[in-house]
Amino acid sequence: MHRDAVLSLLRAHAARSLEPHEAAMARATIEFVEAHADCLLRSCVPGHLTGSAWIVDPTRTRTLLTHHGKLDKWLQLGGHADGEPDLLAVALKEAQEESGVANFRVLSSAIFDLDRHLIPARKTEPEHYHYDLRFIFEADPAAPLVVTSESKDLAWVEIDRVTSLNPEESMARMVRKTQALRTKSTNS
Repeated sequence: MHRDAVLSLLRAHAARSLEPHEAAMARATIEFVEAHADCLLRSCVPGHLTGSAWIVDPTRTRTLLTHHGKLDKWLQLGGHADGEPDLLAVALKEAQEESGVANFRVLSSAIFDLDRHLIPARKTEPEHYHYDLRFIFEADPAAPLVVTSESKDLAWVEIDRVTSLNPEESMARMVRKTQALRTKSTNS
């Protein structure tokens, strides 16, 4: 399975100035990908790669979140690579499928954020890790949304309210990065 493109993305992300926790996860993810030729497949039992979309509106004041059906929490949209080495394409496909929105603007082909999180065991699926490569997209908040069977709800949420719905550090980190983008664009 071809992992060179994923490793290039990960190494470029790891070379950026990251918060210590994310830097450690980047190193761990690189080691995981190097050690597991099947890292893009769900059958890789210790864990596998996923691609997610952090979707913002043009003003960078809101993000589109899904109330995940199985995990019962508000999250960014995304899903399994299922063998696809282009994680940006995975994130885009998942965003379209999970929201019903057809048009997204890719704000960067670089990784926006990276997270490793434990997925609890369910039925025949053992506990495992998701190594989640997250990309930032822009969408029109006026576009109609379609709630699928994978989620309980979809909503555009004010960036400053995200952590009241999900206080996890990975969500807070994406909020901080979005606020920094907004500050950078207003100062330019």
